[in-house]
Order: sequence, then C-alpha cells, then structure tokens
Amino acid sequence: MVPVDDTALAVTDTGGSGIPVVYLNGQFATQGYWRRVIAELGTGCRHITYDERARGKSERSADYSFAGAVRDVDTVLAARGVDRPLVVGWSYGAYVAAHWASRNPDRTLGAVLVDGAYPYDWLDEAMEQRIRTLFRRLNWFMPLLRPTGLTPRMTAEQQADSNIELGVISREHELAPVLDDITVPVRYVVASGTSFGSRGDEQERIRTSLAGVIARNPHVQMTAKVPSSHGAILKKASPAIAAAVREVVALDPPT
Repeated sequence: MVPVDDTALAVTDTGGSGIPVVYLNGQFATQGYWRRVIAELGTGCRHITYDERARGKSERSADYSFAGAVRDVDTVLAARGVDRPLVVGWSYGAYVAAHWASRNPDRTLGAVLVDGAYPYDWLDEAMEQRIRTLFRRLNWFMPLLRPTGLTPRMTAEQQADSNIELGVISREHELAPVLDDITVPVRYVVASGTSFGSRGDEQERIRTSLAGVIARNPHVQMTAKVPSSHGAILKKASPAIAAAVREVVALDPPT
C-alpha cells in the first residue's frame, strides 16, 4: 500500500531489471485487468500495476479528480524507485498516460494508449443527463458487487462526476494540444466495437479523431485496430497490445 494524500494505493511490482512498464487502468477497473497483457510480455519487462483511488484494494479518498489520477502516477513511481518507464493506459488510463507523457518527456520511454485519449467533443447537456441517469440506475446493483472488488467504492454521483469530467478533458480543444505536444513515441491500439453505455456508431465516430492527431504529430502512430469491443480489448487483443509495447521499447534500445 502506497500512501498518497488522504488515501493509499494498492500497488503490485514484479521487480527485476527489465524495462519498467506502468499500467493505468480503465475508469472503474482494477489492476487485475492487465493479467493477459502482462503474460504476453513475460519476464522481459518489470510490470507495475495499481488500483486507482477507491478501486480494487485501494482506499477511499475525498479526491477522485483527473488531476489527482495524474499525480498518483508520480507517487507510485517514486515509491517504487522507477525512472523513465513506459506507460500503458486503457480507456480512462489512456488519458492519464497521454497527459503524463506530454508533461514528462525526459522521464518517459513512451506510451501505449489502448482505445482511449481521443480528442472529440462527445459531452453535451443531453449526454451529461444520460450519464447521471445511467449511474443512478446502476447504483441499485453496485453495492452487491463492491465486496468482490468489481465495482469502485464510490457513490453513483461520484462516478457520474468522474465520467463527466472525462468528457470535458476529451474535448478537442482540451486534449488535442496535449497529444500534439508529446515528443516521445506513442502507439495506439484501437478497438472496433461499442463501449458500455454507447449507442450506434458513437464510439467509432469518437475514434475517427485519431487521424488528425497522427497527421499532426509524427511521434504518434496506430499499431493496430482490432476486432474487439472497448471493454474486452485487454482480453481479446493482448497480443496486439504487447506488440505495441515491444515496438516502443525497440525505439529506445539499451546503451
């Protein structure tokens, strides 16, 4: 358990002398989601996973902001004595990874962004109401699942607020400059199916925004688009994600 602010984060570190890879979870996911990706990469990397605040085995907090999530990356790295990791983020974690890599080019080997960090204006008043309604409905079931660690120890309102904040961070004028400023290798692995709560082709329209990023920033490329939904991509496309990690690592061979 790594203390930070008013809470403590559950961290797992395999140790070893391999390239340190830090995995950043989906918004309400846990570090266990990365098992297949870690198995694909094997012992050649040092794998560091952790549960975000109030997720998994980590403790509750008064701060579930995106800014806090980005700061927590520094806390985990300092606690484990890690310099210059490769950051791998899925969904919400892709946004965290993109921001951290953009702010810390001298401390970052590179980033792999898994079906997230797309600069697209998907949040409006109707979507905000839809999000709040969805989490109010889910609140009937979430207390039953919390003892299993499958749902966060957050209220429905806190989860909705977090999702709405992500919508603000995703806006083109907010996220595009972050991605454009990245100067380390970035590889995207993109899903092709829907995500939880999406309708029709909403998710595919969001993904189209990646083309502009790639056109503007030569450091950013797409390694693969895979036949998977957003939620199943870590399970179904673990070989593609591992290949993206190896691709970034190969760009910075040891001296």
